[in-house]
Amino acid sequence: MTVEQWESVRAALPEVGGRFADLLTGVPDPHARSLGEWSIAETASHVGMIALMYTAMIRGDGGPLPLPGLEDPIDAVSVDSIARMNALGLRLYPERDPLRLAERLRTDIAEVLLVSADLDPEKPVWWLGGSRVPVAGVLAHLVNELLVHGLDIARATGRPWRIPARLEALFLELFLFGMVRNDMGHLLDDATPSPRRIAVEFRSAYTTPAVLALQHGRLRLEPPNGTADIRLRFDPAILVPMMFGRISRLRATLLGGVRISGPRPWLLPEFLRTVRMP
Repeated sequence: MTVEQWESVRAALPEVGGRFADLLTGVPDPHARSLGEWSIAETASHVGMIALMYTAMIRGDGGPLPLPGLEDPIDAVSVDSIARMNALGLRLYPERDPLRLAERLRTDIAEVLLVSADLDPEKPVWWLGGSRVPVAGVLAHLVNELLVHGLDIARATGRPWRIPARLEALFLELFLFGMVRNDMGHLLDDATPSPRRIAVEFRSAYTTPAVLALQHGRLRLEPPNGTADIRLRFDPAILVPMMFGRISRLRATLLGGVRISGPRPWLLPEFLRTVRMP
């Protein structure tokens, strides 16, 4: 992690949070659907709940969370059970008024920045499923939540929404790779482990080349050595939304945002069945 990455993610959080809050203030119908069965208001509430939880989680001191009742579900969650935890979070965070949600979001983002200002950005803190994520990675995750769910709301309202590649690159390097480097906990425990080793090399104009190697349901972060089964050259602004199901794999390929090569590209679907975003 570099000083520039830490400064970039700290600058990105109020920037994207402000854009998200501005988007909410212009919503004509907060009850319109934006994500599956979620309304625009529920989608915004979900993001607000995460920002509020991070005001405490980012300290990493084991202190109480601002929404009692989420500690045990957070610790026990896996990628496959996260929908139930999200539903509980919506019940515990009942605010649905877009204007109040926008105001609370700005306040909680300011608190996250204040609490994290003097922390070591590489300090691992407790996250979902017993995983450990660097402080900077937690900020990058919140930026990505704002970007992805901002896209959901913008699509529902017919408004434009920009996802910068440089910010999604921070999500990959600081959050995803940072979590794999530390501890993924039991986030992938529900997946069917395969003894086959599958190594995927990630390369883009915005990220340092890296390899994620999957075996027996566990991930390792490795430097590239030319032996990866699959090589991905990608635009982070397309790859990350694809990983979260906002862009289909076919469309990502047709747009040129994800290019697949390597000696065993047919192993990518098996890799993606296990390595999914919570």
